[in-house]
Amino acid sequence: MAASTSSEILDLRHFAGGMLRPVLEAEGALWNQRLHWDYRASARLLMQYLDNHMLPGYAAVANDLVTGYVFCIYEETKAVIGDVFAMADQPANGTSTHELEETLLRHLLELLVNSPQVERIESQLLVHPSGLHAAVFREAGCKLYRRLFMMHPLKDLWTPPQVDLPSELELRPWRDEDLAPAARLISEAYRNHPDSLINDQYRSVHGSMRFLNNIVRYAGCGTFSAPTSHVVVHRTNREFVGLILGSRVSAESGHITQVCVHPHFRRHGMARMLLAKAAFHFMRQGATEISLTVTEANESAVDLYLAEGYTCKHRFDAAVWQRDQVA
Repeated sequence: MAASTSSEILDLRHFAGGMLRPVLEAEGALWNQRLHWDYRASARLLMQYLDNHMLPGYAAVANDLVTGYVFCIYEETKAVIGDVFAMADQPANGTSTHELEETLLRHLLELLVNSPQVERIESQLLVHPSGLHAAVFREAGCKLYRRLFMMHPLKDLWTPPQVDLPSELELRPWRDEDLAPAARLISEAYRNHPDSLINDQYRSVHGSMRFLNNIVRYAGCGTFSAPTSHVVVHRTNREFVGLILGSRVSAESGHITQVCVHPHFRRHGMARMLLAKAAFHFMRQGATEISLTVTEANESAVDLYLAEGYTCKHRFDAAVWQRDQVA
């Protein structure tokens, strides 16, 4: 199916990275403008996959030029739609950016829904405003969850925040060997949590390990910043009861990739303390702002971030499709 008489939708694996460079540069400008996010590292990683013809998805082509793309990543029986983007309106085609992106999404969703090995589809199109592509996801049978991109300016944080913890707990910086206990904490912290509906990795230790590896080792969300990342450890059993992880997403911006507290230790100010700790260290690194994402339905977390001085700068959608939930 073509987006218009002069556009074609073709298998993304037919294209080398260089052919998508103009599209990725245009997308990078949007990420910088909307989220203050340096997209270049992500673009380089995508181009490596493209050069190896390993990235499933579709490309829109008009007059022998790639004008848009959509891709996914397979994780066992799950497909994660990583991104969709089209260049600014193409008057020669008579096709708008929005129409082209929706055409690309429909192609990929149709492929995935009709692939017997795919049991689940997840997508969080962070840079796209909430509602922009909601109709396409709903047509495919997806459930949508609105998420918030929140930001907080960093200034005058010259004194380390006070750490007031019970005697059986200690706060320390992140270490390379912390992945396994952190995964156990995440799977406990997100049990019956709204975010576990959006990201099924939170539901198990194995899935949480995959999530952490993507953040800490593979730059899945900016460049991991160990100095801004901390854990709260129980002195007796050495299990984690709280953690915060941060990444640099641009020269001026830090991003909280994960903050969680074990259910037995909540409502004692630990999350507030961890946020202050990360903000202090981000500012020491030269960042002037800090951001995070949160599901709108997680009202207690939203209230905490608002109380800490965060404001909502952008809303986007998370989409989930589950085969056994489709009538």
